[in-house]
Amino acid sequence: MDWITHEEDVWFEFRGNSPHQLVPGRFYKGTVDGYADFGVFVDLASNVTGLLHRSELDRRLESLEWEPGDEVFVQVKNVRDNGNIDLGWSIRQSDSEFRGARIHDPDGDADGQPVEQEAESSGPATVKTRPKTGKTTKPVGASTSSETAESEPEQEPEQEAESEPEQDAASESDAGDEDRAPTAGDIVDDIAANGESEQDVEAEPEPESEAEPESEPEQDDTDAEQDDTDAEQEAETEADADADEAERVTLASIDDRVGDVIRVEGEIASVRQTGGPTVFELRDETAIADCAAFVEAGVRAYPEVEVGDYVRIDGEVERRRGELQIETEELTVLDGDEADTVAQRLADALSDEARPDAVAPLAAHEPVAAVGKSLLDAAEAIRRAVLESRPIVVRHTATADGYVAGAAVERAVLPLIREEHPRDDAEYHYFTRRPLEEAVYGMDAATNDVTRMLEDRDRHDEKLPLVLLLGAGSTAESLDGLGLLGVYGSERVVVDAAPADDEVAEEVDVLVNPAREGADARDLSVGALASTLSVAVNEDIRDDVSHLPAVSYWENCPQQYLDLAASHGFDADRVRELREAVALEAYYQSYQDKRELIADLLFDADEGLAGHVSEQFRIKLEDEIETAQANLERRDVGAISAAVLDSDAYSHRFDFPPTGLLVDELHRRTREGDAFVTVALGMDELYLRSTGDLDLRAVVESAAEKAPAAGLAAAGIREGRIEFLTGARDEALEAVLDAAAEQF
Repeated sequence: MDWITHEEDVWFEFRGNSPHQLVPGRFYKGTVDGYADFGVFVDLASNVTGLLHRSELDRRLESLEWEPGDEVFVQVKNVRDNGNIDLGWSIRQSDSEFRGARIHDPDGDADGQPVEQEAESSGPATVKTRPKTGKTTKPVGASTSSETAESEPEQEPEQEAESEPEQDAASESDAGDEDRAPTAGDIVDDIAANGESEQDVEAEPEPESEAEPESEPEQDDTDAEQDDTDAEQEAETEADADADEAERVTLASIDDRVGDVIRVEGEIASVRQTGGPTVFELRDETAIADCAAFVEAGVRAYPEVEVGDYVRIDGEVERRRGELQIETEELTVLDGDEADTVAQRLADALSDEARPDAVAPLAAHEPVAAVGKSLLDAAEAIRRAVLESRPIVVRHTATADGYVAGAAVERAVLPLIREEHPRDDAEYHYFTRRPLEEAVYGMDAATNDVTRMLEDRDRHDEKLPLVLLLGAGSTAESLDGLGLLGVYGSERVVVDAAPADDEVAEEVDVLVNPAREGADARDLSVGALASTLSVAVNEDIRDDVSHLPAVSYWENCPQQYLDLAASHGFDADRVRELREAVALEAYYQSYQDKRELIADLLFDADEGLAGHVSEQFRIKLEDEIETAQANLERRDVGAISAAVLDSDAYSHRFDFPPTGLLVDELHRRTREGDAFVTVALGMDELYLRSTGDLDLRAVVESAAEKAPAAGLAAAGIREGRIEFLTGARDEALEAVLDAAAEQF
């Protein structure tokens, strides 16, 4: 057991079922599960996954060439109390670089035993791009192996005699496998065996005969060889003819066909190259399935096949790690009428399945009813993206209202992705939520999205995503970002309760906006509108999201939404706690979606979690409000009264609450009458709130005329944020107040 004192030279195969069974410091072999912005997830065993943080890598995360499914070596650095596993980088990434391999089986007898490894082949090898099937079973309707055997010529006696010892030695282990269909492992063995036999034949010289044979026997031998070749070709031709007549099955039916060789047709949705086989994700009119094709470890099979091709695949249905997979034996790219037939079949099924029959609002609300058709269009776009295996990127503001909207759509889409895709991690590949700091979808956010989608297209053969903007992207300030997406043909859907600009309606593919339909939506939140959209996407989650509209309102929530929440067990206090908890969590790590935490708060956790977080919200907010109220400057400007806070001097700029939320709460507590404005004045920006409707662009235009050297600009229409030059701070404030007073 000397290996115990030199564990850094040994890698381990983990056979446990709990993170706490791992031994920190040891190197383990794992499988790449997927990527995140901050690192790589690696599976060490079923339900045991660790994070290799990007800071542990010896290179940039973007340059790491690992693919999901690759086998890699990592070091366990630490196992936290909550089960999270911190992994470290290993410079050794092959078996041969370690001095040994041992089994780590905490609950088994094999613990500490050597790992049996197959000998690595040496010498140059031909790079293959198509699997060598060597199959012993046929597609449905094809001839059996016994029929093929009848057409094969008998072997020479000498050959039979030479092979008998090997057959006798192997007969015991092969006894139970005679009728088993070949797997990827069998294919590898076949390739290795054939390669060895070919080398042996080339290496052994032909024995010299003692007497020259007559020319006539030579001719007889040639005729016999020709007969053998003709018989083999005839058998192959008959088998191919039978295979052509094989019955096509749908992917939805393969769950009952494990072990069968089948034929399927469809569209290639994605291609990913693992450290072993190439995995083609195939979509037909009923479902999606992974089809693995193996030629050599890490070598791309069928390199001519691309995403979007219509193909026919023959292969055996297997179950790997609990997931169905087709072991590809033959893949044919279809063209002409055959491709058109498959394309039409998929298109018909997609149209029938993608568009909902109708929109049934969560509660009666006139502005929601006004956008019924556009809600159907948006729901169809989302459902179609799922069915077409296109990723969905959701952008929403980092506010309580924005998070409620994003969470509602997420709740609807994730079950559809799980139903459509067999992979356990599919929901992380095909749905992403990325919060925005403000309601403008600018070039910074658009460049981020375009960069990621092009990387995913080039590295993983993913389709370009559908980008869904909730409560963002509906004003002219977002046109540059929306236009960048449009250059690459990415579909854009915008859903907003506040009035949208005409230019945006012309730029995007679908716009859901009550004001465009002539409805007054001043009492409608984005959360309420998106919750109705989520039900149109997936009716099954209606009860799950019925309380969300009430959560999205800070004040003046329509009574029908409060009643709806109460009928589902969410009284006024619990609704308030949820809103405050989401608002606090939205602030921290604002660039992260916090998927699991937000789901726990809004859907799955008990009241204790929301109560705990909301208490922290109130403590932090009250401290800031108390300081702000003590330092408010009151002014009368024309027909309006104003309360001005120097937020740069009397608030913690880099701590909770953010300035927008602070000025909202301050305005609610200090406003008086119908002509009142609240201003939070920073070093180069101010936030403006009003009791009446203000046209912020008109305010900025008028103020710019009054203070032309202040560099005034409307930075965020939805947030009421105006930017100016730091050196003209006082002039900018006076000009804005005067311009606001003109609108009363």
